[in-house]
Amino acid sequence: MPPFVLSKSTASPSLARLLPASSFHTTTPLHLAPIGAPSPLPPPAQSPSSLSPSPCPSPSHNHYATILRSCVLSRAVRPGRQLHARLLVSGLGLDTALAIRLVDLYASCGHVSHARRLFDGMPQQRNVFLWNVLIRAYTRDGPREAAIEMYREMLAYGGVEPDNFTYPLVLKACAALLDLGTGREVHERVARTRWAADVFVHAGLVDMYAKCGCVDEARAVFDRTTVRDAVLWNSMIAACGQNGRPVEALALCRDMAAEGMGPTIATLVSAISAAADVAALPRGRELHGYGWRRGFGSQDKLKTSLLDMYAKGGLVRVARVVFEQLVHRDLISWNSMICGYGMHGHADEALELFSKMRSEAQVMPDNITFVGVLSACNHGGMVKEAKELFDLMVNVYSIKPTVQHYTCLVDGLGHSGKFKEASDLINGMLVKPDSGIWGALLNGCKIHKNVELAELALQKLIELEPEDAGNYVLLSNIYAQSGKWEEAARMRKLMAGRGLKKIIACSWIELKGKSHGFLVGDASHPRSDEIYEELERLEGLMSQAGYVPDTAPVFHNVEDDEKRNMVRGHSERLAIAFGLISTPPGTMLLVTKNLRVCEDCHVVIKLISQIVQREIIIRDVNRYHHFVNGECSCKDHW
Repeated sequence: MPPFVLSKSTASPSLARLLPASSFHTTTPLHLAPIGAPSPLPPPAQSPSSLSPSPCPSPSHNHYATILRSCVLSRAVRPGRQLHARLLVSGLGLDTALAIRLVDLYASCGHVSHARRLFDGMPQQRNVFLWNVLIRAYTRDGPREAAIEMYREMLAYGGVEPDNFTYPLVLKACAALLDLGTGREVHERVARTRWAADVFVHAGLVDMYAKCGCVDEARAVFDRTTVRDAVLWNSMIAACGQNGRPVEALALCRDMAAEGMGPTIATLVSAISAAADVAALPRGRELHGYGWRRGFGSQDKLKTSLLDMYAKGGLVRVARVVFEQLVHRDLISWNSMICGYGMHGHADEALELFSKMRSEAQVMPDNITFVGVLSACNHGGMVKEAKELFDLMVNVYSIKPTVQHYTCLVDGLGHSGKFKEASDLINGMLVKPDSGIWGALLNGCKIHKNVELAELALQKLIELEPEDAGNYVLLSNIYAQSGKWEEAARMRKLMAGRGLKKIIACSWIELKGKSHGFLVGDASHPRSDEIYEELERLEGLMSQAGYVPDTAPVFHNVEDDEKRNMVRGHSERLAIAFGLISTPPGTMLLVTKNLRVCEDCHVVIKLISQIVQREIIIRDVNRYHHFVNGECSCKDHW
């Protein structure tokens, strides 16, 4: 710690009010003694006649403790440092209580190295509070490895046992480092202590397992907890939502309310995010209303999650309304709105908002911002603008491109048939190309029937994902598109030989809080007869408008009639037909599909939207399609 100079002119006003005036009177600079050094000896005794009367008595340890407590509460490090210096030169020295408060002050104010030096200078006075102060500081400010190291030193120190504050702090450090091994060690130790059933420790364990991707272990801890508070419920809901189990997260939210535990703002944010991930718009709206009734409606944190939910639920215009209602628009909210426009293919709106973010709001974009605008350009067929934005990101904002940025650009170039540029970009990447890169290139090859480059892309994909049947299917379809039936059959035989099966196409629609799923040619739904009757009615109307089924997407060497029947039973058509017979005229339909929408279905849904005069939104594996009055938001670029 550097030496401090304390004089009347440098004393903090707040400290000057608390200390007697005589405390600050000095004629020479006072330097801080090294930590752990003995206090200076008092001055030699003088005769009573030589002593001038003091205006007030010297401050006691209790008085200094009161001042330090005030400094800690207000995070006032400057007065605390001055008081530290005064203690070292006054002859009072540092007792254990004052030293602990100083460690707490330095650690709380981010001066962890100062706190650590004081801590190291008092090896005989370390209680559990003092250890926790340092562990908490390292967990919060880093390096988090030091928090785990302090925990291990604490165990080796002896005489001091970790408590229900220590364990959650160490588990938080493990979660941040994804250190599952140490986290499990902590869990095993906790199980042998009196904190084995502590709700705070359990919340830390749930969060640690969730961050490390072990949701089942997190759920096991949660289920064993008999008394659950809101923090524990929130940890478990977030664990499911952040690890691809949004349905379970929503179910937990319902269970929490059923057990009489009132959801907090953190609960609602996690649950709304889960509803967004499964496009459960009705459930998201319920949560929106509940949050408003609970008085959370004015909080920007809730509005930002609602913005994301409405964008993913297909209501991008509603998302923009929520965005405009934000009191303070931070980087997260700007990114959410830009990415919302991007996933819906509203490239012009995304770029306009990006420009407003930089010029009017003067918010610095980050790598997520550029993923959003590049995705928007990709979905909007704006290759030139995408290349300009990529250069802006690298050369102006000095953001190192990630594989997501490269994937957006490669996908756009592939869609436009610019395979030379796409290949050059891949060869010059600063990161190793992953399956997303080669998959984007392979998809472009399918659109433009570039068999030679497709074979190269598939070779790379097989090296990265040898068990993914979709890669083999895509190349097989490219062969079939080019009339190379023998090569297509060879590819499918290769799949069969490796025991790989094609992902079954599935579409689902949520009505009145219940999700209805459909497979290709599905006849299992209770209203199956009505569904096929509605499809037949619509096909008759489409035929009158000149529609002829495009069987090119059926990559099987079968008769045309059979191909037409196969296309007619695609899962998204069944879901749309069910939605039409189950809702009042004019109701918007939102259908989710686990694969890409085929070309013929895209044409059919445009015609259906015109015939029934409804907005139909399809959320496929790549993007959103808004069908209104015979037009699609993708402008046939997908």
